[in-house]
This record gives sequence, C-alpha cells and structure tokens, in this order.
Amino acid sequence: MIRNHRSVSALQAAHESPTLSHLAVLTKESSARLKSLERLIPGGILKNIKPGPIEGTTWCLLLDNNAVAAKLRQLTPALQAHLQSKGWEVTSIRLKVQMSSLTR
Repeated sequence: MIRNHRSVSALQAAHESPTLSHLAVLTKESSARLKSLERLIPGGILKNIKPGPIEGTTWCLLLDNNAVAAKLRQLTPALQAHLQSKGWEVTSIRLKVQMSSLTR
C-alpha cells in the first residue's frame, strides 16, 4: 500500500472532511451568536464568556466563574429571545462553568 503523506492546513482539512466542515460551521455560528449578544451582556462579564458547542436547539456558553453564571441565568430569557429574533432556533442556553487551570 502506497501512502501519500502530505501536510495540509487545518482549514483545508476542514473543507475536505464533511465532519470537520460541519464542526467548523458550528464553531463559526457559535461565535456569531455570542457576538450578536454583546450589547445585551454587561461589559464587565463579557470577557468571562466563551462560545460553546451547539447541540441541536441547545447552545452552551462556557463561563469563567459562578458569578458570571448567576448573572447570565437572570439574562437567559432575554438572550434566548434575541437569538430567536435573529433567526437562530435556540430553545435553551446551557451555562457551563469551566474549572480554572489553577484548581486542576
């Protein structure tokens, strides 16, 4: 068996693989969703939020700490309504607090 070992960029690999291509689209969409919410989220906590995975109609936000999670729980209905008004089918927003690398 002859193997052709050629290097490809991550972007090229994503375009050539249906699975990676789908993941790239979801990653881009997740970032776009968070960007659309920037004016609804208080600026002080925005830097503590990262876009997370999209699983069907559920979207996950990755948070740095519990204080951010508490504030976002209050804002979740407004955030979800805003996303739906922009055409994204989001029936729930999951909030996940990431463990600090200092506590691992």
